[in-house]
Amino acid sequence: MRDLLKTASAQRARPFEVEGVRLAPERITELLRPHMTAARFARIDEVVRGRTYALATVVEGLVNTGNVSAVMRSAEALGSQRFHIVEGENNRYKHSQRTSQGAEKWLDVWRWPAPAACAARLRDHDYRVVAACPSEDAVPIGEIDFSRRTALVVGNEAEGISEAMRAEADRCCVIPTPGFTESFNVSVAAAVALYHARQDRLRRQGEHADLSESEQAALRARFCMRSVGRADEILRRAVR
Repeated sequence: MRDLLKTASAQRARPFEVEGVRLAPERITELLRPHMTAARFARIDEVVRGRTYALATVVEGLVNTGNVSAVMRSAEALGSQRFHIVEGENNRYKHSQRTSQGAEKWLDVWRWPAPAACAARLRDHDYRVVAACPSEDAVPIGEIDFSRRTALVVGNEAEGISEAMRAEADRCCVIPTPGFTESFNVSVAAAVALYHARQDRLRRQGEHADLSESEQAALRARFCMRSVGRADEILRRAVR
């Protein structure tokens, strides 16, 4: 199943390949739909129709896998499909069962060794990089237009984003705090920022989701593959 999912993730809206046979996403869904309840398929369809690629989430240098998991859960719950993990200079994020069995299975996840590589990929796909950091030129998050294609970056639990990531950021923003506490825990900050971004997109353009029909079809097929036990066996039998 891992190889099938890797292929599906890499190909996005293009046909999937099973045992050397190319299958359209719609065919994948057709083959797997009988193996799940109507309620489950309806939920998959509802989630797919609520997804966006225009708001990506980036975490940099987080050392606590629980925080990574929490940010992933917030991103997934709020419909942000693309998730990037940038490893810090002095630590490496460890892949764990805790995340692999949770929100990660529903997201497109990339891992990068340094900010420059991540930022280059994002800019190749027309993302503006907005980092949550209290720099001198930071603006309140309410001044950011999230109807534009945006990658939202949160940094290390103790130090925030690195200087390298700050150099890559197109803009910096802060979440205003009227209380005595000057900042939020990183997972809370990410949740607040992602929720604000979603609401801003709804306010400015009337919708958050933006996947094309072909992108929805590909994502629906991937979610069906992740929802059905032995999906790989079912698909292989179908092409023999």
